[in-house]
Amino acid sequence: MLKKILSISGKPGLYKLVSQGKNMLIVESLLTGKRIPAYAHDKVISVGDIAIFTEGGEAPLPDVMNKIKEKENGGVASVSTKAEDKVLRNYFAEILPDFDRERVYTTDIKKLLGWYNLLVEKGLTDFVEEKAEENLSAEKAE
Repeated sequence: MLKKILSISGKPGLYKLVSQGKNMLIVESLLTGKRIPAYAHDKVISVGDIAIFTEGGEAPLPDVMNKIKEKENGGVASVSTKAEDKVLRNYFAEILPDFDRERVYTTDIKKLLGWYNLLVEKGLTDFVEEKAEENLSAEKAE
């Protein structure tokens, strides 16, 4: 599900991929509902392809969002994106205890929580793909 949710550098919020043109993508803002073109020169990245630095490597963003969803019982984050740095970092440490405290900035945590809250408000909470969950369950059973 997060593969079709996009972040566009320099534009606020998240966008849903609607269609593809010859040299552009047609995206719809999750904030306003407006459709706009995203051209080849725009830095567009799928939210499903983003990862958070950890001490042992990287944690995929869908997994991190799923952990927030479990902590918040499917609701919006209990901490505000306007909270103090220390509060945000402590909250994030509860979600991802081994996050790299030097390479993950408070602004990254604010953006992640803002994206999470936006997705929850829009009812887009299937952060981890079904097939991926089935594969993990099969591996654990073996």
